[in-house]
Amino acid sequence: MASRIRKGDLVQVTSGADRGKQGRVLSVDREKGRVRVEKVRMQKRHLKAGRGPNRAGGVVEQEGSIHVSNVMLVDAQSGKPSRVRIEVADGARRRVFAKSGAAVPDPTGR
Repeated sequence: MASRIRKGDLVQVTSGADRGKQGRVLSVDREKGRVRVEKVRMQKRHLKAGRGPNRAGGVVEQEGSIHVSNVMLVDAQSGKPSRVRIEVADGARRRVFAKSGAAVPDPTGR
């Protein structure tokens, strides 16, 4: 199945402890069906010093992954989350917001 969420998209969390938060997608794991969203599901990691000349040890906060079904793309026109559908026109596939019908902006800028 085609992935409707890509790295760089603006999404909103729809369920869980971080419900209502918006952020950019940092990474997508298609095999596990999970995404990392900036400033969502922050976790503390204890890192050992080393592994590079400038790497200090200590406690670091980083984003955890959440299931892709718990996020929705945010429509730029309304600022609200919306479902996304795939339309095929002239052999090209594009993502379209279900509510407004507007095309989803490409996060890579192509």
